[in-house]
Amino acid sequence: MTTKLSSFERRLLETTGATRGGLALGAGLAAVLGLSLSFLLGNPVPGHAESGVNLQAREVAQLQTLDQGAQREILIEGLSAQEENELIPTSGIAAGQMAGFSAIDQGSAQFGTALTCLTQAIYYEAANEPVTGKRAVAQVVLNRLKHPAYPNSVCSVVYEGVNKPVCQFSFTCDGSLLRKPLARQWGESKDVARAALAGQVEARVGSATHYHADYVLPRWAYTLSKIDKIGTHIFYRFPGRAGEAMAFTRRWNGREGIPKFDSDRLRRMLAAEYAVQEPVYTPGLTVTPDVADRHAPADVGGRIDTTKQWRLSIPDPVQASTGYSTTLQQQGEAIPSSSDPIAGGLDQPANPDTNGGIGAEL
Repeated sequence: MTTKLSSFERRLLETTGATRGGLALGAGLAAVLGLSLSFLLGNPVPGHAESGVNLQAREVAQLQTLDQGAQREILIEGLSAQEENELIPTSGIAAGQMAGFSAIDQGSAQFGTALTCLTQAIYYEAANEPVTGKRAVAQVVLNRLKHPAYPNSVCSVVYEGVNKPVCQFSFTCDGSLLRKPLARQWGESKDVARAALAGQVEARVGSATHYHADYVLPRWAYTLSKIDKIGTHIFYRFPGRAGEAMAFTRRWNGREGIPKFDSDRLRRMLAAEYAVQEPVYTPGLTVTPDVADRHAPADVGGRIDTTKQWRLSIPDPVQASTGYSTTLQQQGEAIPSSSDPIAGGLDQPANPDTNGGIGAEL
C-alpha cells in the first residue's frame, strides 16, 4: 500500500535520513521523538513540572548538538521556506512561565556592558521587527544565559562563537557590526534591552532558546519544539524537560565583557557581501551585461547574444503577401492587383472614395 506523504512529512523524512517506506517513517519519527523522550524521563506527567530539573552532562552535550553541524544546514529559502515553515505545527506545549532577569546592578559598569551587548543583539537581529519581536529576541538571549547549555553572561551568549567558523548570532561574525546603527532603531532596541535587564519578560515565547527568520528553513527546525511566530521570526524551545522553565537554573557569572575579535576578518566578510561579480566574457560569443540593461533571459538589453537560442526573425514579404491573399480568398473577396494601394504599398496616392486607401472593414 502506497501512502501519500505531505510536504512536511517528506521534509521530516529527509531531515532524519529515513526513506519513504512505512517502517522508515516510523524510524525517522522515532529519531526526532527520541530526543524529546530522553529529556522527559523523570517527568512523566504532562503539565506537572518537577521542583527542579538538573540536566546531566550527557544531556547538555546532546542539547548543544541540536543546532550544530549538519543540523545548521539551510534546507530551503524564500517563499518555499515560508510555505514549509507554515506546515511545521506548533508543539502545543506551554511556552513556560519564565522569571525576570535583574541580577545586574543598574549602576555598575557590568550593566552598561551587558546593555550594549543586548542592544546589539536586538538591533542587528530585529531592528525592523515589532516591539514584541524585539522583546522576544531579548528573551531568547536571557533564557540562554540561564540555561546549562550556554554561557552564563549576556555578552558571552551574544558573542558565542565569534572567533570560530560558526557563531550563534550571525551579526557578530558577518561584518554587520561595522555598519553604523540607525539612530531611531538603535534607541528602540536599547529601550527594550534596558527593560529586559530590569526583569521584563516576553511571555509569548517563554522558554524559547532559538529562532530563525521565516524565509529560511534550517534543518534543526524539525528537532525543536515550535512555540510561536512574531513578525518574521519563528521561536522554538528545547524538547521535553530541557525546555521547561525549571531547567533554566544557571546564575549570572558576575562578569560582562565584549570579547576581542578580528576586525579585519569582519571587513573582509563585509567587502565580500558587496563585491561586484565580474561578468564572464568570451570574445565573439557573448555581449557583456550592463547594469542598465532591461532584458528578457534570452537576450542582453535588446542586443543579440549569439550564445542564446533566440534569433532575430523578419517576416518574409512574399509569405506575408500570400497569407493576405489567402485571407481574402477565404472571405470571398477579390484579391487587389499591384496597382491597388494596399497591394502596391502605402506610398501610392490614396483614393478618397475608398476611405484613404484602407477599407474600414479590414
